[in-house]
Amino acid sequence: MELLHFTGQVWRPPYEASSQLLQVTAGCTHNKCKFCSLYHGTKFRLSPITEVEEDLKVIQSYQPKARRVFLTGANPFVLSYNRLLDLGLLIRKYLRHCESIGMFARISDIKPKTVEELKNLRHLGFDSISIGTESGDDDTLTAMNKGYTTNDIIEQCKKLEEANIRYNLVYLTGLAGKDKGERNAINTAKVFNQLHPFTVNFVSLTVFPESGLYEEIQRGDFVEATEHERLSELRTFISRLHIETTLLGNTVSNTVPFIGMIPNDKVRLLNELDLAIRNIGEGELRQYRDNITSL
Repeated sequence: MELLHFTGQVWRPPYEASSQLLQVTAGCTHNKCKFCSLYHGTKFRLSPITEVEEDLKVIQSYQPKARRVFLTGANPFVLSYNRLLDLGLLIRKYLRHCESIGMFARISDIKPKTVEELKNLRHLGFDSISIGTESGDDDTLTAMNKGYTTNDIIEQCKKLEEANIRYNLVYLTGLAGKDKGERNAINTAKVFNQLHPFTVNFVSLTVFPESGLYEEIQRGDFVEATEHERLSELRTFISRLHIETTLLGNTVSNTVPFIGMIPNDKVRLLNELDLAIRNIGEGELRQYRDNITSL
């Protein structure tokens, strides 16, 4: 069977495990977040339409009834409205059973697109976009070079809501550093409470040598939060979250994995975190993190 075009390692959220992957970009247009090393050494690349069409022909031959396609790359939503429109039509041409198209996005990728354009993309099936917000605390966003503010998060996500495009947000515990998790949790909950994310996905800071943050840690400019601090941060965030959504803490970076609905499962989740904080030692939790070799 002919192979599909993929560049470097391919990342997708756990909930996209059954989606058909299709490369339309490689690398990240921003690639300046201090903590991130996922796209280290990979220059941003736009896949030629001819290459995408070749892959769709291959997919059509072995997965003609694919119902969801996930576009790979750090932030394919950065593509222009017209480019995304063309890709959506091309996917529809070859995969007639496709119901939805997802991808990663940065907050800044949404900004150039009007609500009307977003509605047209939704009509083509673009839905359940995954956004690496990481935090709703301006000091943390600035320190980590995210390239946008909490006001940007609120403004752009509300545009998606107006266009009826569902979206998934990411919260990265430990990102604010030692003794700052409580502030990060409180401020992030304030921001997320103004929105209606389909899911909130939890990742915990895991630093690799290729990242700029690793160098800061070596110099003593950044001190990592302890594992118990991260769990307490997570507890504070969940306790202050008042919207209806699904919480997914099932990535390899989560020392205490969990899944739950808010508000229905809030008490259960808080009790599970309390139990973990009381009964699992800091050393055991840190050993788990130190053994993580890849996200």
